Amino acid sequence: MNQNISEPVEEKKQTKKSKVAIIKTTPETAVEDYIRLMEMADFTDALPKDKHTIIKNNISWHLFFPGANTTPWQMEGTIKALDKHGYKYTCVQNKTVVTDAYAGQKLNKYTGIYDKYNVEVKFNFNPDDMKWIRYEPKGKMLVLNKIYPKGIFIPDYFIGKNIIHQPTIKCHIYTTTTGSMKNAFGGLLGTNRHYCHTDIHETVNDLLTIQKEIHPGIFTVMDGTTAGNGPGPRTMIPIIKDVILASSDPVAIDAVAAKMMGYDPMELKYIRLAHESGLGCGVIDEMEIVGEDINDFNWKFHVGDNIASIAGDLFWFGPLKFLQNLMFHTPIVYIFVWASAIYHDKWWYPTTGKKRINEWYKTRWGKKFLDWDKQFED
Repeated sequence: MNQNISEPVEEKKQTKKSKVAIIKTTPETAVEDYIRLMEMADFTDALPKDKHTIIKNNISWHLFFPGANTTPWQMEGTIKALDKHGYKYTCVQNKTVVTDAYAGQKLNKYTGIYDKYNVEVKFNFNPDDMKWIRYEPKGKMLVLNKIYPKGIFIPDYFIGKNIIHQPTIKCHIYTTTTGSMKNAFGGLLGTNRHYCHTDIHETVNDLLTIQKEIHPGIFTVMDGTTAGNGPGPRTMIPIIKDVILASSDPVAIDAVAAKMMGYDPMELKYIRLAHESGLGCGVIDEMEIVGEDINDFNWKFHVGDNIASIAGDLFWFGPLKFLQNLMFHTPIVYIFVWASAIYHDKWWYPTTGKKRINEWYKTRWGKKFLDWDKQFED
């Protein structure tokens, strides 16, 4: 379907400070704490109740790895909060050239939750669930018009619906940190989204511009029960932090998470661009932060390098940029897809990854995850 959309949802102007809620949580109280957190962050003000809501989870890796993906308690807490306040909702999932959405929802233990609460699940790559249509943004695009000269295509299902993003607090080899803003990368861009890596910071800003046009309300619940240090979003060091965050401002919640991780938010290009473009607040002192004191956090995270980041530096940002059209816009790209699967799934995960997972299983959060499906047994 090749349809032009010229009448997006009217953008709402911010009239007060961006609000970010942060609370400490425990494995025993996490689900109920998410409800309290969302209420603290005024989610019912942010999301019109007469509009259907999309829950957009974050599966950075279909294999389970702590800190990489939306947690089951994050998913259940969000659903219970929506049920409590009378919202109608659907969970929408995406895939990438290196992740399997069907395996991801099973291995990360969402399926029992979906069954328990009768949640409708849609996949943005399934033509029976939604169509990709041409969209003409009203706002200024920094790069997407250049990256996709034949038109920007988004899923028709997203238009006119609220959205709740469910990222985790983690590092990222291309953006240093990642969270709410980049979660739209999988939802609004197709599987050829790797075309955007060179201009990733500008891309996520363009996507936030589009989100503000098509969604009546945007909200984020971010899990930091286990945060991801190191070369994310997959090959990380999981670190227990026992915090969860929520906000209706994607820029503000990403900035607060970056500050907690030990970064100056305005030194991160995607946050600075969004703040300067008026898409949200990236300056900590200009926000309203409720719950925990942001000054109590400095985790001193560091991204570091892995094989993927070294290759990315060469082809996306370095001296081999001139080969991008050949390497990534032709079938040659499948060599990189194959290499990524071999490195991440077949080598790193069963060696280094499994050791880190097994250590995490010994923690309170690890035990909660291992026991998660018992609640759904007859």
